[in-house]
Amino acid sequence: MSVLDLFAGPGGWSTGLREIGIREVGIEIDATVCQTRAAAGHTTIRANVAVYPTAPLLGKVSGLIGSAPCQTFSTAGLRAGNDDLPLCHQGLDDLAHGHDTRAALRVACTDPRSLLVVEPLRYALDLRPDWVALEQVPAVLPLFEHTARLLAGVGYSTWTGILNAADFGLPQTRRRAILLASRTHPALPPEPTHADGGTPDDLFGTGLLPWRTMGDVLGCPPAIVHTRGNHTTGGSRFPTTGPSWAVTGRARSWLLKVGSRPTATRRRLDQPASTLLFGKAMNHVAWIDADGTPIRRLALEEAAVLQGFPANYPWAGSRTKQFQQIGNAVPPPLATAVLGALAPAALEVAA
Repeated sequence: MSVLDLFAGPGGWSTGLREIGIREVGIEIDATVCQTRAAAGHTTIRANVAVYPTAPLLGKVSGLIGSAPCQTFSTAGLRAGNDDLPLCHQGLDDLAHGHDTRAALRVACTDPRSLLVVEPLRYALDLRPDWVALEQVPAVLPLFEHTARLLAGVGYSTWTGILNAADFGLPQTRRRAILLASRTHPALPPEPTHADGGTPDDLFGTGLLPWRTMGDVLGCPPAIVHTRGNHTTGGSRFPTTGPSWAVTGRARSWLLKVGSRPTATRRRLDQPASTLLFGKAMNHVAWIDADGTPIRRLALEEAAVLQGFPANYPWAGSRTKQFQQIGNAVPPPLATAVLGALAPAALEVAA
């Protein structure tokens, strides 16, 4: 073991790590998610991160990754984590002072899952890895800042902030809180590779690429569709930006709508998607036409690609479970960028 992935999920970190030649061992409690990881070739310990002992891991972990479940802090959920923030802050301070009060604090939380956000600090303090990388929804940033101060107190260089995954090649404007820490090198954020509209080359180097769009990755560039079939005359001709494997006679300029409210976000195919949510809103992530007429729900393969996974990634479980795994996963392009920013600390692990 060299890199340990807490709350490993279906393999977002794992897939991103492979891009820079690093393999990890994940801890994941969900049986179906473990099946996905196994099918994708990711090594997994099926266990509860909150009760798994750190003693057997001493001297074996050089890098630590953690993306605790975000449902209690997400804007798509009930946001019970907001009520539990003081207890989470207390849990961080208690761990830093050698007091494990997690059991009592968990009982006091509105949602016990909120306290999972303190687990990476427990592992970091016990195992002292060379580097740490954490990811969560933006609402968790104050807890990451607190964690960073505690890690700095034991010798880590740290950085915390909000990154937009679209700036690193994901066709989705997904904003995430990030914590980076290193005992051996300065912790710095990754340099963006893309920007909204791109930037021109200048005297200091090559400009940034434009944000990738849904059309870029779904294989559906604007084209002319002929509805006359095999007939030589008649029929209609019109442009479409619909996904190439799903174009029908109703094809128009498609938009992706995320949410059921009248104010739900709508994005054209020549734009990145908005943040994809697949909890209770799963059935409301759908293609519509320019008039707002529903066309169909977002397909599983489309969701996977928009989250940065291969279209044929081996998701296990029911349709609902598969979509949930996609929505909860760290986008692999963001994972690659974040871990690349810890180089050479991260890359020395691979070597």
